[in-house]
Amino acid sequence: MLFNSFEFIFIFLPVVVWVYFLLNKRKLTTLSKYWLTLSSLFFYSWWNIYYLPLLLFSMIINYGLGNALTNDYSINKRKTILSIGILINVGLLSYYKYADFYIENINILFKSDIPFLNLALPLAISFFTFQQIAYLVDTYRKEIENYSFNDYCLFVTFFPQLIAGPIVHHKEVMPQFNNLRKKIINYKNLAIGSFLFSIGLFKKVMLADSFAQWANQGFDVLEKLTFIEAWIVSLSYTFQLYFDFSGYMDMASGVALLFNITLPINFYSPYKALNIQEVWNKWHMTLGRFLYKYIYTPMNKALLRKVFKPLGLNKQVMLRTNISLMLLYIISGIWHGAGWTFVVWGLIHGVATVTHRLWKSANFRMNKLLAWIITFNFINFSMVFFRASSFEDVYKILKGMIGLEGIVFPSIIYKLLPFISSIKLADGELSLTDVITSVKFLVLGFILILCFKNSTQLKDEYKASWFYMLFTLFLLLISILHLTQESEFIYFNF
Repeated sequence: MLFNSFEFIFIFLPVVVWVYFLLNKRKLTTLSKYWLTLSSLFFYSWWNIYYLPLLLFSMIINYGLGNALTNDYSINKRKTILSIGILINVGLLSYYKYADFYIENINILFKSDIPFLNLALPLAISFFTFQQIAYLVDTYRKEIENYSFNDYCLFVTFFPQLIAGPIVHHKEVMPQFNNLRKKIINYKNLAIGSFLFSIGLFKKVMLADSFAQWANQGFDVLEKLTFIEAWIVSLSYTFQLYFDFSGYMDMASGVALLFNITLPINFYSPYKALNIQEVWNKWHMTLGRFLYKYIYTPMNKALLRKVFKPLGLNKQVMLRTNISLMLLYIISGIWHGAGWTFVVWGLIHGVATVTHRLWKSANFRMNKLLAWIITFNFINFSMVFFRASSFEDVYKILKGMIGLEGIVFPSIIYKLLPFISSIKLADGELSLTDVITSVKFLVLGFILILCFKNSTQLKDEYKASWFYMLFTLFLLLISILHLTQESEFIYFNF
């Protein structure tokens, strides 16, 4: 079920909220949690009920292993249990997400003809896998309390964050579900939650889906792109991903607030960043937190213990850190998708981050405007690899962006600026209407991301007033009127 669907907005969400607080009002707090868990499982099953057993199996196994880790076993036995848990989680993710990628590369390397499995990617598997691995590791470290199976299931499946994050930490949400003060309807949270949801729905329906049409046309339909067309296509996808993902986060946070649950901030104006490290600190923040705590830190220690110390390089902290960062970003690329374009995307982000660290350590400074221009254009460049389904698509877009397929302007530009009439080296394939409309949307996109406060800031400044109420209703109305067709969120595919 999608947030941007009539059945979610007008049936599922109102019914789940109403029954949840009705049960709590009658002091049936345990039953209300069961209701929320079952509702979340129904929400998940709406997409494909055949993968519900996979989610249930994953939760049962991880909960059982987590309970085993709370026992007073020897350190070796506890390490074995944790290793088994991580292998099961990573194994399931690898099988469903990367099986065909492995087969494709084996066929290329060994000139074999192994048939593809053509498995449909289970919804949210990347997210609930990481979430449960973190739970197991923290249980191993004795940083977690014992919870009931229903509490654990609710932690994993809570429908606002189940499909595309944020990747929540057990300490952030599990205590909230047991807080009696949060069992009572909070009208301020209802108002703020509706406000956030309306912003997110507007971003998705009116902005992200509009940019998607130009991005899809350029990446998937057109065989070649001239200079302006290529830049329109690349920028359209850069903005599509921004408004799609941030819109989902707004909706997820807003829906959670209806239940008095506060989700962690996961998106904080990354396109205002002045360097690549700042981008990662503000984009998919909970993923970055997971990667740092559960992958980067252990990997850095392992490199020190097993590689650098035996070689007498234990004082080479910068070198070890940079190697760990490169590996971390490659892992991040692989997590996002089963394809070499994602590996390269992670690699170039790793190179950019290491370069930034070296630049910073040398105490170099850069003009803020220039820093933003370089950072944003790097993001836009890297998003070509993120979106492309093959390196042929990457080549097509980048070739157009540097003008190798010619430079052509819409005819209206030649009429207004006759002195550039000689600049027409190719025939464009995008229509004049598409060019003009897309440029208008791109200008609007830049204005929104650079000149306005983000949703978190707006939420913190929220005050009950007629203005906020009317603004919320306006955004909801205009978005609902444009719900002519449902479109999935981009991160559903990751």
